Amino acid sequence: MSDAVSIQSFDHLELYVGNAKQAAMFYDRGFGFQSIAYQGLDTGTRDVASYVMQQGEIRLVLSSALDPSHPISLKTAKHGDHVALIALSVSDVDRIFTITTSRGALTAVPPTEETDETGTYRHATIYGYGNTLIKFVQRDRYHGVFAPGFVPRSTQPHLDAGLIKIDHVVGNVEKGQMNHWVQFFENVLGLNLLVQFDDRTIATDYSALTSSVMQNATGAIKLPINEPAIGKGKSQIQEFLEYNHGGGVQHVAYLTRDIVETVTKLKDLGIEFLSVPSSYYTDLEVRIGRIDQSIEQLAKLGILVDRDREGYLLQIFTRPVQDRPTLFFEIIERHGSQGFGEGNFKSLFEAIEREQALRGNL
Repeated sequence: MSDAVSIQSFDHLELYVGNAKQAAMFYDRGFGFQSIAYQGLDTGTRDVASYVMQQGEIRLVLSSALDPSHPISLKTAKHGDHVALIALSVSDVDRIFTITTSRGALTAVPPTEETDETGTYRHATIYGYGNTLIKFVQRDRYHGVFAPGFVPRSTQPHLDAGLIKIDHVVGNVEKGQMNHWVQFFENVLGLNLLVQFDDRTIATDYSALTSSVMQNATGAIKLPINEPAIGKGKSQIQEFLEYNHGGGVQHVAYLTRDIVETVTKLKDLGIEFLSVPSSYYTDLEVRIGRIDQSIEQLAKLGILVDRDREGYLLQIFTRPVQDRPTLFFEIIERHGSQGFGEGNFKSLFEAIEREQALRGNL
């Protein structure tokens, strides 16, 4: 069905944040995004301020409400800063809305048309897991900077970190809910189950989880879903669910062409990453085969490597970007492999558990 309704790519992610102006500075100065558009009081929008941040093909919209009773304020109070909306670029909003709602999707915003001097922007929104919204965006007749109501915004020159596009968006759901959302994405959006990992694959001495990766026909949209499994301690997924007060987006993976350069820049900008023990790199090339990157450089930066039949990938994960142990980001470089670093699961989750232990949440 994804072909029939032409789900093309990630259009943008909207984050609800406590202070959009400060968040825009954080994503600019910390991650190398540029603020390209804005709406707020001085553009005639009376209840919300939003900043559109762009790097490569990635667009983030950072929104905060100007009134404590506004839904954005209430959701931010509950979840903290979080990915509230996943926007997908489609060729026909009306058709995908009709199909998805006929298959059980709940309507958040019906098909809506907005027009300004640069054209017509069409969109519709349904509900996803937790409080996450899924928005369909049609831009074929719109040529403005982002959407009607936004004005262009230029900022001072900044450091681009080399992030290209969104690789995948990972959601966490409550125990027993993963199969429900797998069926939702299959039956409603026409995504396919690419791969599934059970708690025997993703487990440490203390915690475990299960995961299913949903993907559209072209592979442009990847939406993995995690749920906690029973372990000796509290899994990272359960910790997320408790501090997020329900399901939601756990992390967003950004693709880069040169992870060494990107991570070096991000560290220089102050972004903190999970650390892995130096023993991970002992005989690394023996375990995963020859790679183009220097093992010494990877070890210095804490970058993980994994290989499958198609090739290899390199990846690294930030620490949570707020005091709540919820949202974080992944940087990934692919060399043929379309996997998710299965060989690194144990090392990654042990690194997260070390952080949980420091927080007293393991």
